[in-house]
Amino acid sequence: MRLKKLFTATTLAVALFGTTVAQAEDVRIGLVVKALGIGFFEAANKGAEEAAKELGDVEIIYTGPTSTTAEGQIEVLNSLIAQKVDAIAVSANDTDALVPILKKAQQRGIKVVSWDSGVAEAGRQVHLNPSSNSLIGEMNIKLAADALKAMDIEKGEIAILSATPTSTNQNIWIEEMKKVLPNYPGLELVATVYGDDLADKSYRETKGLLQTYPNLKVIVSPTSVGIVAAAQAVEDAKKLGQVYVTGLGLPSELAGHVKAGSVESFAIWNPIDLGYAATTIAYNLVKGKATDTEVSMGRMGVAKLEKDGSAAMSDPFVYDASNVDEFAEIF
Repeated sequence: MRLKKLFTATTLAVALFGTTVAQAEDVRIGLVVKALGIGFFEAANKGAEEAAKELGDVEIIYTGPTSTTAEGQIEVLNSLIAQKVDAIAVSANDTDALVPILKKAQQRGIKVVSWDSGVAEAGRQVHLNPSSNSLIGEMNIKLAADALKAMDIEKGEIAILSATPTSTNQNIWIEEMKKVLPNYPGLELVATVYGDDLADKSYRETKGLLQTYPNLKVIVSPTSVGIVAAAQAVEDAKKLGQVYVTGLGLPSELAGHVKAGSVESFAIWNPIDLGYAATTIAYNLVKGKATDTEVSMGRMGVAKLEKDGSAAMSDPFVYDASNVDEFAEIF
């Protein structure tokens, strides 16, 4: 009788312990960025960790290559698959090149979300745009027009300094910018160059633009690395008041350039919010808490999914001398 009771009690304890362990297992999410060491993505990781703390049972594996290449990301993704993570949230260096490895991940039961810079539909379940692509494109062109106003001129040449030629989001935004250019007859687009999201190359490309186009008035850089490098190049070339830099960047990295006068205004969404939202979406996919039309982003609201699985997080926000210092303390 005692043996039977002991066996029953032990069996019950093991069963309960096993249930407890299963419930306590963290959802492991690989947050894959374009390259390590970029402030925008480090801020996004803060948001991911915020989401992990809020959800309570999430482990974030923050990772990425050392340079902005698809090959580097494929190596990182292979490692995450080998680690048997539950989900991958990736900002892609190439929209198509990552599809085969991410299809492999999905075949092994790993949920895949792309964010910021998208993966083709076959390689992911959800893509989270920081904002509406059309709004981002028009915002960049409007900022260029505002820069001309700050110089008290109506017409001027502009150039675009992008990241890599294969960067999904950059290419989409550039196309959206070109769509609205006819609405701004004072702007003449003379060149698009690529700094590969490397500070030194972006700096050199800006110097090349300044030399090749002596009448250039505005450089639009929809990348947080490029916009800082371009602003520094304008300052070093003693072009303050003659050339303005604008685009998408972080207040913490651009506050000094706004004060210096190379940047009149710029825009960005909060990368902390973006990392938070991407992580929460990945978690809800793992937990089966998503439908074909929507998925929760936690404090960021509900992501409304288009037929291709894409959604937009929020509108871009404009920063200038009136507010940049306030936000520079946050990100």
